[in-house]
Amino acid sequence: MSIGHFKLRRPHFANGRHREQKTLKLLQLVLCCLMIFVSSGTVGVQAESPNVLLIAVDDLNDWVGCLGGHSQSQTPNIDRLAAWGMLFTNAHCQGTMCNPSRISLLWGRRPSSTGFYSNRYPVSEEPQFLSSHVSLPAHFAASGYKTLTAGKVFHSSALVKKYFQVVGPRPGHWLKGLDKKVHDKPKGWHSTWDFGPQDYDESKFADHVVATWVTEQLGAEHDKPFFLSFGFYRPHVPFFPPRRVYDSFKTVKLPRVDEDDWNDIPDAARKVSMSNPKIPTHDWMRKEGRWKQAVHCYLASVRWTDEQLGRVLDALDNGPHAKNTIVVLFSDHGYHLGEKQRWSKFSLWERTTHVPLIISVPGGSKGKCGKPVELLSIYPTMIELCGLPANQKLEGV
Repeated sequence: MSIGHFKLRRPHFANGRHREQKTLKLLQLVLCCLMIFVSSGTVGVQAESPNVLLIAVDDLNDWVGCLGGHSQSQTPNIDRLAAWGMLFTNAHCQGTMCNPSRISLLWGRRPSSTGFYSNRYPVSEEPQFLSSHVSLPAHFAASGYKTLTAGKVFHSSALVKKYFQVVGPRPGHWLKGLDKKVHDKPKGWHSTWDFGPQDYDESKFADHVVATWVTEQLGAEHDKPFFLSFGFYRPHVPFFPPRRVYDSFKTVKLPRVDEDDWNDIPDAARKVSMSNPKIPTHDWMRKEGRWKQAVHCYLASVRWTDEQLGRVLDALDNGPHAKNTIVVLFSDHGYHLGEKQRWSKFSLWERTTHVPLIISVPGGSKGKCGKPVELLSIYPTMIELCGLPANQKLEGV
């Protein structure tokens, strides 16, 4: 199995060697099994078919321990997952904002093919591209898998029930009552642009709610293999970590920002890079004295998300599906926190294209791969690892 040009071994859940004289009996057995699968409507899925746990993290850059993006990152559970499988240290997204990146990954096509370049999504009718191509969860469902989701996987809520059979909680970036602003901001800025520690009950935070539901699914028995994809909302803005997690960072190191970093950039590129009026400029963040606290809250939000991931990994490790579940963790894109004198995403610099990507396959390869890979290749890699029919329209490898 491959992602980019790196090979992953298919999970080995059953083996056996048959001698030549038993070939006819084996063929008869296979034909009988095929008849059973056809009659039950589950062609392509067998009892030993692996489950899939696909985990999306919103706006997570390389500030994780195993990638070394920030010396103060506290991500023991992302690091634990990386030790379980293969860490791709040079992975990149296809779009540096939520919707284009997620549509590209879940349909296996580049934005130039999907036509999605922004976070806008038409609510009146489904775009023709989506309805005429098979999404990743739909491919698994058509192959006999049970498909489940919670949290943020699709950027648009309109797609969730159409492409998943079981839909868990999708509380959004904040739950009701957790929407009190911390900072005043200039008129016209994005409504979620805020940051600061929160004193609410941690069990009511969106990612805790999502993780709780996922742990319940991982502890339950299922009548057929499952494709469970869920998404964490943090560290997307607002950077609202619990105060306990915020206080665990006693000091904060700011990222390096070169004052002459824009000297070799043409005027046209400068205008494009600084044309979003809904996010702050780096000059504003510095002059208002908010840079350090924003970095503090981002680091704490990453730590909080990692804690929720730990609950999920514990449930998987201690549950009935530990030896038969492929785990994939990715971020939809990276994030600027002052680097290149920018904030947020929406750029083509490596700060926003570079993303964490981990694939853990039971009995499969472990270690690190430094070759360039892209999120586009998750779709074909997953269906190949699970032995499902190929989709000839995919653009990843």
